[in-house]
Amino acid sequence: MFLGLTVEAPEPAKLAAFWAALLGWEMTDTTVRGPEGRLVFVPASGPKTRKNRLHPDLASYSPEEQRAKVERALALGASPCDIGQGDVPWVVLADPAGNEFCGLEPRRGYTTTESLAAVVVDSLDPAAQARFWSELTGWPVGSEKPGVIVGLRAPDGRGPWLEFLRTAEPKRHPNRLRPIVNARSGDPADQEGNEFSQVDSV
Repeated sequence: MFLGLTVEAPEPAKLAAFWAALLGWEMTDTTVRGPEGRLVFVPASGPKTRKNRLHPDLASYSPEEQRAKVERALALGASPCDIGQGDVPWVVLADPAGNEFCGLEPRRGYTTTESLAAVVVDSLDPAAQARFWSELTGWPVGSEKPGVIVGLRAPDGRGPWLEFLRTAEPKRHPNRLRPIVNARSGDPADQEGNEFSQVDSV
């Protein structure tokens, strides 16, 4: 089962406070909990120097809500972020530690996701990654554009998607954001080297 994300940060408590305020989730020390899972903030192993391979997407249900969420994020300390996205209907931002996230426009398929629409993972082979993570989490494939993106969804149809998005860039460095799962795989990394945190229970 997918439970949330571990996030490296130079100042874990400050970044946890940002995300708690943005999502409207409850904060305890450096853990932020909501109905869709948890974000656990830990000290960074080094400075952020490149785009993350994992990022969260925020859901919205109207253009007005999208604008309000973006404005709230900026007021809390986020900043606009250009990763080469061009003219798109979603808004790319960076949190105060420089971690990218998107404020999505209203989309079909994200109407039952609440605050967190998806966790998106850059992948050389989205289909193969989806198979690995489906077996690890017990989540089935819920959507797919062959060769582009594959999305997994909890069997009850609630909470965020776990999506694997095609990229040509191989993983070369440790991830600052890592999924949390309550599974024991032996090796806490997938075939492309994306690390994940394992716990015994929800």
